[in-house]
Order: sequence, then structure tokens, then C-alpha cells
Amino acid sequence: MTPRTLTPVQRPRALADQVYQALREQLRAGVIGAGSALQEVPLAQQLGVSRTPVREALARLASEGLLATHGRSFTVPSLTLADVEDIYELRFLIEPAAIRRVAPRTADRRARKPIDAALADAKEAHDLGDAEGFRTANVRYRAAWLALVPNARLVRMIELYADHMQHIRTLTLDQPAVRTIVLRGLQRIAAALASGSADDAAAAVHEHLKNARQAFIEALGLSAAPAAAATKATARTGRAAARTQEQSV
Repeated sequence: MTPRTLTPVQRPRALADQVYQALREQLRAGVIGAGSALQEVPLAQQLGVSRTPVREALARLASEGLLATHGRSFTVPSLTLADVEDIYELRFLIEPAAIRRVAPRTADRRARKPIDAALADAKEAHDLGDAEGFRTANVRYRAAWLALVPNARLVRMIELYADHMQHIRTLTLDQPAVRTIVLRGLQRIAAALASGSADDAAAAVHEHLKNARQAFIEALGLSAAPAAAATKATARTGRAAARTQEQSV
């Protein structure tokens, strides 16, 4: 007779998944910087695995745009102004729509507690000039509100494009002026979430993304797009965001 108290045995994650997660965390933390080459053999030796799971993990990261391929080699891509504009165009569309789903819940202080805690840590780190602490708190802040989004697919998309910006964020958040801009944006979002207003939260996220995008571009010394083109792109994004917000209501 089969005992009724038995529970399913938990299988360990596939090696390729473990390698993927390990490398992605390194990319997120900015440990592996832009232009760095990733080679199968040294990575396999460091991780204590065969080349196959490393190859699979690198291919997966490349398919997500987090690595660039050159023949059989992989490198961390350096983002151009066009890359930054493309990434932010997507973020303008999806992040305000996502936070609309969160705002009605965060009027409750208990639901908002992890967000407020991350914001307090970001403020403290900024006051202390602790760039690493600020980066960590910034990641926790995003993770805290994303944890309240009911659409898991939308969360994965937001996380992916946030990861695309991570090595830029790692460099630019060393600058106090950029941290100041980012902190103000986080504070505006937190205030909107506390009010429970979906419209205010979406507007705060849109404004935060706009200011962060400009701060990152200026901090990296990337050439600004011509004024006419920039105006046209902003208008296009605004129209698309408005359509997305109407659909999400």
C-alpha cells in the first residue's frame, strides 16, 4: 500500500538554468561590464560544470538581447543612443500600464510596506553617498512593486528591459546628480501609490522614466537626438501610452 503522506520529490533545477541565473545576476550587478567577452571554457571551469549548460545559458541570454554574438563568442553589448531610445520607448508603454494594476492595492499601508522600506533605504544610501547601497535599494524598490502586478508575463517583460539598462545604471548611479533625479522619481511614485490613484501612479512612472532616460543619456555623454526627432519620438510614445492606458482601464 502506498503511504498517503508522501509528497512529490523536488527536482533540482537544470544546470543550464542555474548557469543562466548566475550569469544574469552578474550582468544585473554590473560585475560583467560592457565589452566583456564570455567564453565557454573559462566559465565552465569557474562554475564547475561542463561546457554544454554554459553554452545553453549563453545562447539564452543572447536571445534576450543581454549578450551579443560574434561567431561562437559572446560579449556584453555597449548600448548606443538608439538602443536606449528603443528600450525606453518600450518601458514607457509597459511600466505605466503595469503600475495601474498595483495602485488600488497600495493604498493599504501593509501592501506598500516593502516599497516604502526600499525607498527609505535608497534615501539613506543617497544621503551617505553610498552608490552601491542606492543601487541595491533601487532594485528592491522595483521588485517590491512588481511583486504586486498580477500579470506574470508583463512582469517578465519589464524585468528583461530593466536588465538591458543595468550596466548603464551601474555606471551612472555612481554620480550623485543622477541618484538625486532617480530618488525624486521614486518618491513621486511612492506618493502616488499611497494615494491609490492609478492615473497618478502611471503619470509618476512616465515622468520618472522620462527624467531617468535623459539623465542616463547625459551622464554617458551620448549625443542627443535632433530636437525635431526627439519631439516626434516623444509624441509617438505619448500617443501609444495613452492608447495602452485606455485599454487597461
